[in-house]
Amino acid sequence: MSRHTRKPLVSLVVPFHDEAEAIEAFFATALPILESIDTTRFEIVCVNDGSRDDTLDRLIDVAAGDPRVRIVDLTRRFGKEAALTAGIDEAAGTAVILIDADLQDPPALI
Repeated sequence: MSRHTRKPLVSLVVPFHDEAEAIEAFFATALPILESIDTTRFEIVCVNDGSRDDTLDRLIDVAAGDPRVRIVDLTRRFGKEAALTAGIDEAAGTAVILIDADLQDPPALI
């Protein structure tokens, strides 16, 4: 890739519902993997699906420290499919990867 060619952007879309306790582990696992892929740039679109715990506050803290992390905050719980759709709609990448915050789908497979 020439130095004038911009790397493609990949969007990771992650729905969150009452996942405050999983956020630290998710980012500790996913960020190093995404950063190790040198052929792309990435963003993480976090969709808060009406969480009632500290999920939104913790996501805001993460996003404040990393401009690659964006938040979509749904007004109430709409369900996983609607949260994924909202994230896809907000994604800026040329490719979108859907993944759960609970690490059931290993980020290492990206």
